[in-house]
Amino acid sequence: MSEDQFHVHGAHDHAVEHAAAHGSSDPLANRIAVASAVLATLGALMTLASGDTQADAQLYKNTASIMKTRANDQWNYYQAKGLKANLAQVAAAVVARPEEIDHFRKEVARYKKQQVAIKDRADQIEKQVEVWDARSEEQIHLHHRWAAGATAMQIAIALSAITLLARSTWLLWCVGVVAAAGLGFGGMALAGI
Repeated sequence: MSEDQFHVHGAHDHAVEHAAAHGSSDPLANRIAVASAVLATLGALMTLASGDTQADAQLYKNTASIMKTRANDQWNYYQAKGLKANLAQVAAAVVARPEEIDHFRKEVARYKKQQVAIKDRADQIEKQVEVWDARSEEQIHLHHRWAAGATAMQIAIALSAITLLARSTWLLWCVGVVAAAGLGFGGMALAGI
């Protein structure tokens, strides 16, 4: 480094650089370095899974919204047919010629029949909405598990740096406990719990 440059780094950075440059015979430092690498890898994988499940949850929720719109369209169509049936009933009641009365009664029957098919279609679409909503909820639940696991791994990595600086083996146990909690969350997400 030239004399006109100013470089500042933390104690953890210095310890890591020193160990890399000179080798370390300190078993605590070696264990912490390996543990940090493993925790960082697991945390990265959990973060990836967390993002993936979050994206899936959003996709499924969007699909549910689209399906809900389609169901609403069907219900609007159902109501339009009902209005036409009502108008045909009124027309059948007010016309004087028998052939027109028969025509409007047939129209009422046709609209009522169409309404049955439209209602069935709307009900089917609403069932699909429920399925997509449930899938979205499952994915968001898994996302929370993965995110909790990744967060625990990040905390464990931070604790391992503190352990290295403090030279305290009891903190290494804390690293293990927090990492185990992170693995627990990851395991629950992996199992779909």
